[in-house]
Amino acid sequence: MLPQDLRYTAQHEWLRESDGVVRVGITDFAQDALGDVVFVQLPAVGDTVTAGESCGEVESTKSVSDVYSPVTGEVVARNEALEQTPELVNSDPYGEGWMFEVRGGAQGGQELLDADAYAALTQQ
Repeated sequence: MLPQDLRYTAQHEWLRESDGVVRVGITDFAQDALGDVVFVQLPAVGDTVTAGESCGEVESTKSVSDVYSPVTGEVVARNEALEQTPELVNSDPYGEGWMFEVRGGAQGGQELLDADAYAALTQQ
């Protein structure tokens, strides 16, 4: 079941906004397609990310996939736990498997989907 309080991108990222900070991760659909995640490369705190552009990578036993920022802004936090425990992306993609947080949150023209639209996109 997709969390109803999140927004989603067609590239399979999710985002949750709280007090001007956007938390970003990849969806359950994406982690399932990737398989067992073995390494996560995230943007550094202080980096500027741009909506729709690659800002990191997720490596699994099957492949390497880019992580795209759903918003433009400054990275203010990253999930350091993923360095030691990248499998959190698999076990809890909407919770402990979050990736980074951005302040600013300008969408830059990128369409964000609600849970129903994302479910339709992925046939979930």
